[in-house]
Parts: sequence; structure tokens; C-alpha cells
Amino acid sequence: MHVIRLDDLSDDRLADYANLTDVALRRRTEPEGGLYIAESAKVIGRALAAGHRPRSVLMLQRWLDDLAPLLEPYDVPVFVGEGDLLESLTGFDLHRGALAAMHRPVLAPVDELLRDARRVVVLEDIVDHTNVGAIFRSVAGLGADAVLVTPRCADPLYRRSVRVSMGTVLQVPWTRLPEWPLGAELLRAAGFHIAALALSDTAVTLDEYAADPPERIALVLGTEGDGLSAGALRAADTVVTIPMLHGVDSLNVASASAVGLYALRRR
Repeated sequence: MHVIRLDDLSDDRLADYANLTDVALRRRTEPEGGLYIAESAKVIGRALAAGHRPRSVLMLQRWLDDLAPLLEPYDVPVFVGEGDLLESLTGFDLHRGALAAMHRPVLAPVDELLRDARRVVVLEDIVDHTNVGAIFRSVAGLGADAVLVTPRCADPLYRRSVRVSMGTVLQVPWTRLPEWPLGAELLRAAGFHIAALALSDTAVTLDEYAADPPERIALVLGTEGDGLSAGALRAADTVVTIPMLHGVDSLNVASASAVGLYALRRR
């Protein structure tokens, strides 16, 4: 690694870290630039352990000794500066100490992820990065094998998604479906029973469904507010609902994912 101590922000390589709080801008420019931002020593460590390659690192001086052993093998610039200077670049206080601009890994084909999987989660058009990250954490902790995201779903590698997932989005296999809900045919061809988690008069309860679950299940979760699309519901083999009490009709989608995955975990 090459440590570069910053007195100003004139280095062109710092452009990866500019305006990190502009969600609309970063949502477009990070995928186009083939990068994502890993935030905190723990997340950077998980990214490196997953085989992802850094192209630069930005950190506060006091974090250099902690991160140096992780970064030593990589031929990358490591920018070190004071908090005020780095905040003027990124737009926020680097209280987690370090950021890394990482090269995006190539996404695997859908059929490759499905080949040996028994439990997968499909995220239909979920737009909140916090929910995406929380769902990935549930997937990792509760034992699903992969996540498939629809074309309009929020980016799992956006900084907030990665952070909320505690870096598990870097460990859980995932890829984008080429189209949806037509992509459901890829699941069905691979032998998956498609379970749509939604409110419906024809739904079975999660307790009933989990009592004798199919061998291979694709659990489909819908966007905040409107839930699953009509097309997704038509594509489902079974609509499943979580029984609720006290006049509450549903849970936040991230909470619902955890409940559903726990009930359907492989025993």
C-alpha cells in the first residue's frame, strides 16, 4: 500500500469519495464507475475476505495502524487526513474511521446461484437501502442460500445497504434477475416453489406453510408501501401471510423477511 497524507483535495483519485451523501448521484455513478464504497474497518475486512479488490482507501490518521495489516498486500493508495478535511470531501463525519473504494465483483448468472440452493429470497423493487441491508443480514443469519433482486430494486452494494447488513451483503451470494416477473420462470425451471409473502384472501398462514414446506423455496418480498405487484402474485405458487394481532395487518418488509426465513429454515 502507498500511504498519502492529505493537506488538500486536489488528487483526482479522491473523486470516488466526493458527495457520498447525494443518494441519487451515487446510485447512478457508483455502478457506472464499477465501484462501491465499503465503510468501517469491519466491512472493509469482510470485503477483502470475500475476495473483493480495493482501488483506494480513505481514513483518519488514528485508524492507520489498525487497518495496515489488512491493506499491506494491496498496491493501492491509502489516503490519510484530518476529520474536517475528509468531511468536506465526503459530506459527513467519518466517525467509523475509514472508507474504501472497492471494485464491484462480476455478478453470477441466476442459474449458477440456483443450482445448489434450497432457500432463496427475491426482492421485488424494494427501494429503501436500509431494508435491503437488513434483509441481507437476515438471510445470512437465518441460513438462506442466495438473494435475487429485480431490476428496479435498490443497489445491495450502496454504502448504507452494506453498512446495515454488517457486511453480510459481501458474503451472501446474490445477483440481479434480468426481468420480473417473467424471471419467475427461471425459479420454476430450477425446481423452486414460489412463495409470495403478502396479504390476500386466498393466502395460507406462515404456520401452515412451514408445517410441511417444499424442498426448494423462493420467498418473494415486495416493495415498501404497496407490497408485491399483481404480476408477482400471479407468478406465485402459494401466497403466504404472517398472522398478526391487535389490528396490525403487516410488518416492515425487513422484519417480515426475518420471520419468514426463521419459520422456513432448514432443520
